[in-house]
Amino acid sequence: MKSIFITVEGPIGVGKTSLSKAISKQWGLELLEEIVYENPFLDKFYENISEWSFQTEMFFLCNRYKQLQDIAKRLHNGYSVVADYNIFKNTIFAKRTLSEDNLPKYQQIYGILTSDIPQANLVIYLKASVETAMQRIALRGRGMEQMIERSYMENLISDYEEFMHQFQLMHPTIPVLTIECDQLDYVHQPEDLDYVIKRVAQFLPNNLTKQR
Repeated sequence: MKSIFITVEGPIGVGKTSLSKAISKQWGLELLEEIVYENPFLDKFYENISEWSFQTEMFFLCNRYKQLQDIAKRLHNGYSVVADYNIFKNTIFAKRTLSEDNLPKYQQIYGILTSDIPQANLVIYLKASVETAMQRIALRGRGMEQMIERSYMENLISDYEEFMHQFQLMHPTIPVLTIECDQLDYVHQPEDLDYVIKRVAQFLPNNLTKQR
């Protein structure tokens, strides 16, 4: 069976990692989690976005590129993978945070690094309102995230919406499963998780069996 690559995307706090872990468990896919809190610039970024955005975004880009290089080898060897991010998120954040001077430089580097990395066979897009995202960020209590301002989340969610619309126009062969998360709590409600898993299953091969 041909390997598949699933990516889960959406704004901060919407539940990407939780869903990715559930998908990994359901079908025995290898799990790829993004490196977030090892970023040495992240605390400073939330304190002063304009000052630390370039360093922060470059760290994320280089680490995600290295991860996807490793995943490409796994996919080539027949293993299927689910990731709690898609590298295209870098462009969403970069356009919001980088200065007019730094953005073109960053986009050029991004284009070079991502020209030959594996593309997802399925993108799962988790949508949530600003209220839901802010509530879930507060509930999970990660210190640096408590500095996120509502206006930043409003802009980020708007940026995601615009990007995903353009992504589907530019990549019509890559299926996108959009899941509205405001009324779902698949972390704490098993019936909500069952609903989401059934929706994901509609996009996967019938003969997809557990790898482990």
